[in-house]
Amino acid sequence: MELQGAVRPDQPLLVVALDLEAAQLGDRLPVLLTGVGKVRAAIAVTRLLATARPSMVVNIGTAGGLRHGLDGVHEIGTVLQHDFASEAIEKITGIRFGPPIELGAGLTLATGDQFVQGGPVRDALAERADLVDMEAYAVAAACREADVPVRIVKLVSDDADEHALRSWVDTVSDHARTLATWVDEHL
Repeated sequence: MELQGAVRPDQPLLVVALDLEAAQLGDRLPVLLTGVGKVRAAIAVTRLLATARPSMVVNIGTAGGLRHGLDGVHEIGTVLQHDFASEAIEKITGIRFGPPIELGAGLTLATGDQFVQGGPVRDALAERADLVDMEAYAVAAACREADVPVRIVKLVSDDADEHALRSWVDTVSDHARTLATWVDEHL
């Protein structure tokens, strides 16, 4: 976890997994770098929100597209965990853990601790979601628990297929500029 800048109650906090994605954000708003994955994101956001109260949290970053031709920057309307067996656990315990989090209008994002690169995993996810990432659900859950407003904004970086890793590596610097432009225009 690395915090760049001071968190103030009159400003949003940007939450980003990697410095590569945050490289062009500048210093106008504070940025929390969480690291990759749900656990790191949950810990970083929870630790920060225990001592600071931004006006809102905006999780920005890249995501794999699960719909052919999907590109650009998108605000997320629903985020779900794709690697958590919530239905099975509910059948066992009678308690629903980890339901989808509704944020408003927008696409559906599936979060899980797996870099999706095609195959049956991608096919199954495409039946439930538009995009896939590795941190957003954890960020949204931590914010909801702390009663801090949250927005999730993702840029389609690849098609979550067998070329995803190479595509992400080759384009991340361009995507960092696009994300910074979105922040400048919308926050």
